Amino acid sequence: MAGNAIVVIGASEGGVDPLRQITEGLSLKCGASVFVVMHTGIIPSSLPEILSWHGKLPVHFGRDGASIVPGLIYVAPPDHHMLVTHDYIQLNQGPMVHHTRPSIDPLFSSASEAFGKRVVGIVLSGTGSDGADGLAAIGANGGCSLVQEPGEALSPGMPQAAIAADAPERLPIGAIARRVAEFCSNGRR
Repeated sequence: MAGNAIVVIGASEGGVDPLRQITEGLSLKCGASVFVVMHTGIIPSSLPEILSWHGKLPVHFGRDGASIVPGLIYVAPPDHHMLVTHDYIQLNQGPMVHHTRPSIDPLFSSASEAFGKRVVGIVLSGTGSDGADGLAAIGANGGCSLVQEPGEALSPGMPQAAIAADAPERLPIGAIARRVAEFCSNGRR
């Protein structure tokens, strides 16, 4: 896995449709691994099934200790933070971050630390400020930081907080989906 790249996506209220648009545009030749944190709390989630219905790539809940494989989409399971190392996934039930578990910031920060310039981080629709610090870390380590255009987001709080914390590129969801598909196909951001 050491030479591959990853995409990390954080979403909350209003984020399912933008997330679906991104993942359905990914081809079976995707050379990156994709990680998703959606604020679900302890409530059972059907997000892997929803994303599978609309896309070509396999979608699974992340499992503690599982190897990171290109061409797969990993979703944080309910009530677990999901982090990444160079080679595998780590899950934990540590303290809530931004009043939620799973939280976006732990994933983004771990991805930035493990993959540096080979990370594309994306903050989608949601309330609060989760993802802002992690996206800033991705940008500071040379990764690509993108945020859904706040005016387009059903809940613009998370995109606005990410913009205030850093200088991510603001794009409408269609442009983000194209950028991610291109990145996953040939490694260009």
